[in-house]
Amino acid sequence: MPWKETNPVLERHHFVQDFESGHWTMTELCLRYGISRNTGYKWLDRYRHEGPRGLLDRSRAPRSIPHQTPPDVVALILEEHRCYGWGPRKILKRLRTRDPKRAWPARSTIFDILARHGHVHHRRRRRPWKHPGAAPLRTTAPNQIWTIDFKGQFRMRNGVYCYPLTVIDHFSRYLLGCQGLLDVGGAGVKPHLRHLFRTCGLPEVIRSDNGAPFASTGIHGLNRLNVWWLQLGITHQRITPGSPQENGAHERLHKTLKEEAARPPAANLNLQQRVFNRFRNTYNELRPHEALDDDTPASRFKPSPRPYPERITPPQYPGHFEVRKVSGAGTFRLHSGQHFLSQALNHEYVGFEEIEDGLWNIVYYETLLGRFDEHTHTITGAPSLRKKC
Repeated sequence: MPWKETNPVLERHHFVQDFESGHWTMTELCLRYGISRNTGYKWLDRYRHEGPRGLLDRSRAPRSIPHQTPPDVVALILEEHRCYGWGPRKILKRLRTRDPKRAWPARSTIFDILARHGHVHHRRRRRPWKHPGAAPLRTTAPNQIWTIDFKGQFRMRNGVYCYPLTVIDHFSRYLLGCQGLLDVGGAGVKPHLRHLFRTCGLPEVIRSDNGAPFASTGIHGLNRLNVWWLQLGITHQRITPGSPQENGAHERLHKTLKEEAARPPAANLNLQQRVFNRFRNTYNELRPHEALDDDTPASRFKPSPRPYPERITPPQYPGHFEVRKVSGAGTFRLHSGQHFLSQALNHEYVGFEEIEDGLWNIVYYETLLGRFDEHTHTITGAPSLRKKC
């Protein structure tokens, strides 16, 4: 999917700019950027003493290396590689055969030597991301956190792909829903969630990854699906991109689901859904769960006391707020002109709280989306899916 990226130096520059705008305390800004206050003060201090150059990465190499490989040994290693194109294991064997009494470097050291001289082609690693992320999973009762995800798609026997959508109550490990869909669009997700909300009530939090349709690359990761959650009073948490272990219980369920309900696949979606329904019943009612001291998920789960409202209650903002309706183009007007916010909030009412002269909190229901500077026409403190500092 089209992640919005920025490099670490630019991310640090954004952080310093937000702080020097005077709109945020260090504690607030570090919380929104997902870094410690020590890290925040470190980059601010380097910037003030060295300017933009202070935000560049510094070498972590030691100043002296007492056990450095002798230059003549490095030359032998490079010569062997030049002659034969071998890797570290074969080169080490060759050197030990030539001079078995000499102390040769370890295989890992030979690999490092080859890498330093450009003779190793590294695989491109996935980079971590930074965004307003989720707190560690801690639950003490049902319906505090529901986790939602798509299990990887698989092809049914009729050649059509099935995309299983799964929803779990984290405390009880109760599999609330396992619905086979034909795509990952929000059009299929919302009706299924509406059915769960009507049956089981509303959770306090829904936790997801950063893929469609659960989040976007816009301000605060907003899209139409999670805006609906905010309207229902549900907090949306997003795990760090590329870190599925932050939803470890959900990933473990997917392993079991794949083994017991997707191999072999059914002939079509209707038959596959029957398999999912049988799996869900067995998983919840019969299968002992190790994380629950071998109790079943059904023995720990109970519906939420918060019922699903058939009509959305409009947001109620305090009297000192300026309330603006977002246009069909995702823009709002506030004294000095028209400004873009998010198309996910089209035709929604957003509150603006002036905290200083020309500086406004942007609030939707009870969620702080960012701060708008009327003088510079900029929104700060609303990091989207960016890489870590």
